[in-house]
Amino acid sequence: MKEKLIKILQFITNPRLLLCLAVAWMITNGWSYILFAIGGYFEIPWMLAVSGAYLAFLWLPVSPEKLMTFAIAIALLRIWFPNDTKTLAVLRKLRSNVKAKVKAYREKKKEDTDPDPEA
Repeated sequence: MKEKLIKILQFITNPRLLLCLAVAWMITNGWSYILFAIGGYFEIPWMLAVSGAYLAFLWLPVSPEKLMTFAIAIALLRIWFPNDTKTLAVLRKLRSNVKAKVKAYREKKKEDTDPDPEA
């Protein structure tokens, strides 16, 4: 358990990944916080309206913002740092694990919904 936690922390604190996450966060969220601050300070109604509406959407429980942020960060990591094989290998392993779990779930669900062949 301890080794797994250390690997996760090393993966998350990778400077290249952190840079890509920061840029992805600015693309998905950061602009709205900046726009809201500027609009509030200079009392610009359209800035407050646009950024406020987007921020309200972000704070909904069903907002896919985190998924989009990580997808953009991974894409940026692949583009900007194609030679970072260690981080990309971790991502590939995570992806294969998720695919295997989804496949197992679908097979189990299919078995549960198929009519009994012996009946």
